[in-house]
Amino acid sequence: MSDIAEAGTPATGPITVAAVANDQGRRSAWTFVEGAPVRGDTSKKQLALLFTGGDFGEGTGHILDVLSQHKVTGSFFVTGDYLRKPDLQPRLRRIVADGHYLGPHSDRHPLYAPWEDRAKTLVTEDAFRVDLQQNIDDLRAYGALKDPSQAIYFIPPYEWYNKDQVRWCQPMGVLLFNLPPGSGSNRDWAPEGHKSFASSQKIKDDILAYERKDPHGLNGFLLLLHLGSQRQDKMHHQFAPLVEALDTLGYAFVRVDELLK
Repeated sequence: MSDIAEAGTPATGPITVAAVANDQGRRSAWTFVEGAPVRGDTSKKQLALLFTGGDFGEGTGHILDVLSQHKVTGSFFVTGDYLRKPDLQPRLRRIVADGHYLGPHSDRHPLYAPWEDRAKTLVTEDAFRVDLQQNIDDLRAYGALKDPSQAIYFIPPYEWYNKDQVRWCQPMGVLLFNLPPGSGSNRDWAPEGHKSFASSQKIKDDILAYERKDPHGLNGFLLLLHLGSQRQDKMHHQFAPLVEALDTLGYAFVRVDELLK
């Protein structure tokens, strides 16, 4: 049995998913889509840097180096495929050792809902919970998610979900959240030749342009980048300039469990 209670038994403690979800003071300052938070308090000049990894993770070491150099914490979410790569396993230990958040992104990266009809659900509740629990259990082997009193933060595969998955997470002590639209940061997965491709320079520039355009800047933002991709123009080479630009603008960088607590 895992450190948290078995699926169906909620976690308990000061930052449980129930406590977060039911705190109207917190919720009133957040933005929600399909019942999941996608942005924190826009009155605070802080944001969370999110990193997801699955089939690729070649940028992980560089990203960790940049975070260390700038004394910044981030939040990492990886799939079972990432966890099963021997060359990436030392990176997972370093993520935890360096004080970053390490959380689930699903075991097998299933698509929960059709792109063309979000209201439909493509997975059963049992299959969903088994897959997610496997990911959580595997992450615990690297020292993550050890405190059963704390809610587990989970970003869904493909960053796509519906209200069913949000509801299914709650008795597992899991808070499903997602990135907000607008910045275009998550295009960094798309390889050259793909219709969604944008150069890493343009992605960085677009993030900063969105910061200038949004009335709240990037306050409360969940800014997502990928730990690797099959593209040749790797986004992680633009990560240090991006962090430096945001730091110059006065943003505080916090973990997701701080931004959404």
